[in-house]
Amino acid sequence: MKTLLILVGKTTDKHFAAGINDYVERIGHYMPFELMTIPELKNTKSLTEEQKKTAEGELILKQIQPSDTVVLLDEHGRELRSIEFARWIEQKRNTARRLIFIIGGPYGFSPAVYARANEQLSLSRMTFSHQMIRLVFTEQVYRACTIIKGEPYHHE
Repeated sequence: MKTLLILVGKTTDKHFAAGINDYVERIGHYMPFELMTIPELKNTKSLTEEQKKTAEGELILKQIQPSDTVVLLDEHGRELRSIEFARWIEQKRNTARRLIFIIGGPYGFSPAVYARANEQLSLSRMTFSHQMIRLVFTEQVYRACTIIKGEPYHHE
C-alpha cells in the first residue's frame, strides 16, 4: 500500500519542517510514504473563504484517483488512540491500494473534498496550527508503524 500525505501550502517553520522530514524518512523504512504539497493560492485577497476552499479543493481533487482511499484530517473526524490508529492502518494495508491523508488549508475543506473523502480523523479536540499538525501527524504515523512491528518506541 502506498501512503500519501497531501498538504495545502508548504511548511514554513524550519523546525517543524526538519521534524516532519525526519519522521517521513523513518516511516519510509516501514512503508512507502510521501508528502505532496499543493502550493498556496496566489492573489486571493478578493476571494471569500468559500472561494478559497473551492479553489484549493479543485487542486486537491486533481491528485486523487478513483480507487484511492481518502482520509481527511479534520476537527470533526473520529478520534483514535495511537494503538487503535496502528490497527486501523494495518487494516487499511489489506484493503487500500493507495491511502491518501489530507491536511487542508486554514479554512478547511470544500464540500467537494468532503464528498470525496472515505473517512475523517481528528488528532485532538484541541486546535493546532496547520504547520504543527503536520509534525504531530507524521509522528503518529511513525508511532503506528513501530506499534505494528512490535518495536519499543510506544509505551502503554
